[in-house]
Amino acid sequence: MTTSLLERLPVAIGGATLAAPSVSGVLTRITGLLLTARGVRVPLGAYCEVVAEHGEGITCEVVGFDGEEVQLMPLATVQGLLPGAAVRAVTATARVGVGSGLLGRVVDGLGAPLDDGPAIEPEVYVPLRGGRRNPLERAPITSVLDVGVRAVNSFLTIGLGQRVGLVAGSGVGKSMLLGMMTKFASADVVVIGMIGERGREVLDFVHETLGDEGRRRAVVIAAPGDASPVIRLRATHFTCAVAEFFRDQGKNVLLLMDSLTRVAHAQREVGLAVGEPPTTKGYPPSVFSLINELVERAGNVSAGGGITGIYTILAEGDDANDPIVDGARAILDGHILLSRDIAAMGRYPAIDLNVSISRLAHRLLSSEQRDVVRKFRRLSAVWEENRDLVAVGAYKAGADPELDEALKRQGVMREFLGQDADERVDFATGFQQLARVLA
Repeated sequence: MTTSLLERLPVAIGGATLAAPSVSGVLTRITGLLLTARGVRVPLGAYCEVVAEHGEGITCEVVGFDGEEVQLMPLATVQGLLPGAAVRAVTATARVGVGSGLLGRVVDGLGAPLDDGPAIEPEVYVPLRGGRRNPLERAPITSVLDVGVRAVNSFLTIGLGQRVGLVAGSGVGKSMLLGMMTKFASADVVVIGMIGERGREVLDFVHETLGDEGRRRAVVIAAPGDASPVIRLRATHFTCAVAEFFRDQGKNVLLLMDSLTRVAHAQREVGLAVGEPPTTKGYPPSVFSLINELVERAGNVSAGGGITGIYTILAEGDDANDPIVDGARAILDGHILLSRDIAAMGRYPAIDLNVSISRLAHRLLSSEQRDVVRKFRRLSAVWEENRDLVAVGAYKAGADPELDEALKRQGVMREFLGQDADERVDFATGFQQLARVLA
């Protein structure tokens, strides 16, 4: 029998359970998603229970204060609440139970199983939002993470502990590329946070993209779009906490967050509800602080182990200067932009090399590899600059030797950049193929 939300909450967040009579209060008003209570004294991030008409408890998170009143947001649908409903504290701090039992499992934002497996026994309880780390305790990025995707390995080389954004509009192949990295990456553990996506996409990703083989070394935390904004944010922090648990065991962890834009939407809902002023495109300042916080939770640590973060970012209306895209790009260690025009030509993954970059690729590649990459990029850029000229027949062969070479190699270059979703190309093989393309 499925446990209720309140029964499983202490298992998911840990912390000391408070005595209800000593911290009880009453509900004073409801404004949209926001509940306001008086008489209960609890810290920010604590959890309270509001008793509905038929005695059912509605669990809420403390998201703010207004004088002596506490502002709450429910974790589930609000029904049957009356004026003066009793409010009592459940936990004093937000903590999560994590452990090796999460491997191979699909759980929700509270850590409760969504699959058919047994209940998960936590090994340790950790703060939901982690802790600040001394920047001098971080380890440098010196090793390549082989993601099994030829174009990424060669031109946008990712290092163990790097943070990269995967930027794309809707329907451009973002999920397909993410799935390829999930299956092919040479990481010890893969932690996937599916935040705000459609429920169907969660099902497809788990059963079709991951499959039985991929699930053995993966943890999936899912909070679909119909979950409350508090649950979506909680699932986001829970994803990072799980990745940190395996990192502290000395493992190389691949953290995939899909998507950072949906996380920003959830924080916008909460921020506006508690009275934050909207800024660019309606996003309150707390959204950009949250993005910084999430990105900084990835990286290597000097004690061993590291988290490589890949964050998908939805470019709304294909606008690469969207506030979330622009804000994330400024703090990430690189970004991969998918082009709708390239996808329309049938090439997947539809990576636009001319505007994508890995800020650490030069450090991770040898001088010979950098020379080959530089030549390929140059020929690709020359072709793009002169595409229209060639298309209308205005260019005569022999006028530009570099363009002649680009025209000669266009077919094999396009073939190199494309890759079937079920095909894995390791780092060394990719550079051997690249050398043959330019031979």
